[in-house]
Amino acid sequence: MIKVSPSLLAADYLHFDKAVDKVIASGADALHYDVMDGEFVPAITFGEGLLDFLSKKPIAMDVHLMIVHPEKHIKAFADAGARYITIHQEAAGFGMADTLKLIRECGCLAGVSIKPFTNVDALTDVLDLVDLILIMTVEPGKGGQKLIPFTLDKVRQIKSMCEQKGVSPIIEVDGGINTQTAASAVEAGANMLVAGSAFFKAGDPKEFVAALKNL
Repeated sequence: MIKVSPSLLAADYLHFDKAVDKVIASGADALHYDVMDGEFVPAITFGEGLLDFLSKKPIAMDVHLMIVHPEKHIKAFADAGARYITIHQEAAGFGMADTLKLIRECGCLAGVSIKPFTNVDALTDVLDLVDLILIMTVEPGKGGQKLIPFTLDKVRQIKSMCEQKGVSPIIEVDGGINTQTAASAVEAGANMLVAGSAFFKAGDPKEFVAALKNL
């Protein structure tokens, strides 16, 4: 079954409360919560304080840490209500395995992400430590971008790697996902779709989510 995780990054920042209610009413499976520190990516977004407030809503919080030294912040985001916590391979470096273990120890599902130009082989050694793999289909740091077509080859590669390893983590894609590109992402092997602008600009968010789930 395809899961849908609308991104808070594309919501009206004056009305986060209403935005989360819209996500819940749409039938989406999670709320994608992008954390940017101004160092790993140029932008600065949300911290654990806002998450603590929003996590009181009845929806899973899909936290994507686009930050350096993610290991320093795992417990804070877990305590604030994260269900999924995803770190970046490029930021975690040699501490990636230990950080993924820490996420699970904190009671969350552990995810790892790679940027478009990072080789999928960088994840070979941690496939048995993750519950979710996020393939960025745009360069992280800004919403509203168009999906980079070659990133779908990475989805195919990671799906094949997981099958060979005998593991079946969620394969998530984030960036430029709409009703057209989502079909290609699912065909490539993705089973969790992050949609920001397309979701919040949809005339009928419930219909939009249903269309993605039925791919």
